Amino acid sequence: MKPWERDELILAINLYCKTPFGRIHVRNPEIIELAMLLGRTPGSVSYKLANFASIDPSLDRKGASNVSRLDKEVWHEFFEDWEAMAYESEKKMAAIRGSEADIFNQNILEGKIKEAIVKLRVNQHFFRKMILAAYNSKCCITGLPLEKLLVASHIVPWAKDSKNRLNPQNGLCLNALHDKAFDSGLLTIDESYHVVLSKEILALDNKTIKLIRDTEGVKMSFPNRFIPRQDFLQYHRENIFIG
Repeated sequence: MKPWERDELILAINLYCKTPFGRIHVRNPEIIELAMLLGRTPGSVSYKLANFASIDPSLDRKGASNVSRLDKEVWHEFFEDWEAMAYESEKKMAAIRGSEADIFNQNILEGKIKEAIVKLRVNQHFFRKMILAAYNSKCCITGLPLEKLLVASHIVPWAKDSKNRLNPQNGLCLNALHDKAFDSGLLTIDESYHVVLSKEILALDNKTIKLIRDTEGVKMSFPNRFIPRQDFLQYHRENIFIG
């Protein structure tokens, strides 16, 4: 079996991040597609994705353990610079699929402004795919499974921490209503991952606010990987939540 190269591993990590844990298997069409594009077998690609689970620090359970030094090096690159590596991996994925023109040659301003806009859109799309995959496309508070109503919500806002904008442990999968409440500081998550509502919400006595009021004290559902970091949640409680 031919050794994996860096560019191939970047593509494999990209797919790992966007694939729900239960779909890392040889019958997954996206795994089959990547295998074909790389000239490998679906078994080889799915096994490589399972290998990443063994070095994923966000996982308690571990996958296969046959990882190479290059596997670890490229994985470390991702975790140290999510923003740069997400964009690089999406460009490589578009190139190997032949879809660069659709994604990167959009009809917008030229030069650095165009590059910045395209990078922003690509990275936001990647972040959404990661978060929805980690939470199996369900709101972590209500369990709502309708993808069109789900938001990949940042715990520490995008503008406040450039290093962790694309860090999936800085994300929650929320329905649009709870996302707005979380973003506005009307809702937060405590140290034990339970929902805490603001006094402003709790003071309302209206059936129309029942969807939020009923989630007071509910424990959020954990993602299958990329569990939210406690320091990010603490930042939200101390700097955004209005109490």
